[in-house]
Amino acid sequence: MTAQRYHALKVRAVTEETHDAKSVVFEVPPELAETFKYRSGQFLTLRLPVLGRHLPRCYSMSSAPTLDAHLRVTVKRVKDGRGSNWVCDRVRPGDTLEVMAPAGVFTPASLQGEFLLCAGGSGITPVFSILRSALAHGQGRICLLYANRDERSVIFRDELNALAAAHPARLQIIHWLDSVQGVPSVAQLAELARPWAQAQAFICGPGLFMDAMVSALDKAGMAGEHVHVERFVSLPDEEDVAAINAAAPAPAATVERARVEIELDGEVHTLEVAGTETLLDAALKAGINAPHSCQAGMCASCMCQVVEGEVHLRHNEVLDAKDLAKRWTLSCQALPTTERVRVRFPG
Repeated sequence: MTAQRYHALKVRAVTEETHDAKSVVFEVPPELAETFKYRSGQFLTLRLPVLGRHLPRCYSMSSAPTLDAHLRVTVKRVKDGRGSNWVCDRVRPGDTLEVMAPAGVFTPASLQGEFLLCAGGSGITPVFSILRSALAHGQGRICLLYANRDERSVIFRDELNALAAAHPARLQIIHWLDSVQGVPSVAQLAELARPWAQAQAFICGPGLFMDAMVSALDKAGMAGEHVHVERFVSLPDEEDVAAINAAAPAPAATVERARVEIELDGEVHTLEVAGTETLLDAALKAGINAPHSCQAGMCASCMCQVVEGEVHLRHNEVLDAKDLAKRWTLSCQALPTTERVRVRFPG
């Protein structure tokens, strides 16, 4: 393990999925099997050494727990993207990469019931994992709405065809190709989604697609608590994090110190935290192995829920209004503003 939270994993295989997307399969040694247990829809953070710098990059797993023997992420090239192009150009079987334990809350609470899975481009990656798990372990019907620029951009085309053929009564797949039908409008997406208004919806893809899909589901009458969205942003280089955090605004009101309870993996830890200290920094200083990645408020690795008290979020690029209303926060950016704070990390 290079940094405390990263583990060295060997690349078992690299598969070309489309002209601009590859899958990377990792071997997990037996001693790390528990660390790398995961749920469908979660992601891995890779620490990529690019031109003398270290780039943390979050990639959703396309493998499915219990169905695949090895972890797999699928990466699509992004124009001028340093991380995605490095992975697609440089990673070979036998290489070793630094990888963080699985993280993320874009995962169904239950695999039972109906699902409307909405993916744009490489957004199919976590959705594919959820789809396979729900087909294998659930009994409900599933609709996959999959938008792409053109036919050659469709990732997992053959696997999706095989799943549709194997589950004709449970799985409906709707492909939308911009090259044929044009970019889908909110009204068009709403009509496609309307029969699934009672389902649980999971959305991943480009920002414009996800925004349109969220609006469409609202228009189709789906309750907000049924809508789950996975948003990634390009994380800062490790070498830039300290400067970014130093520039973050201070809270309007704070406390000198706070008594903070952190519930993680079934254990409760009690800490004294300075009002100028993030919950994550305090936890790490106390030797608590709290999940985290970018440390700049740009990924959801350190996401936890405030159960009691208040915190000030210095910087946030991943939690939306719905998340904040449910008192989700980012421990890497959360400063205590009340004398007692209790937070819980998802199990």
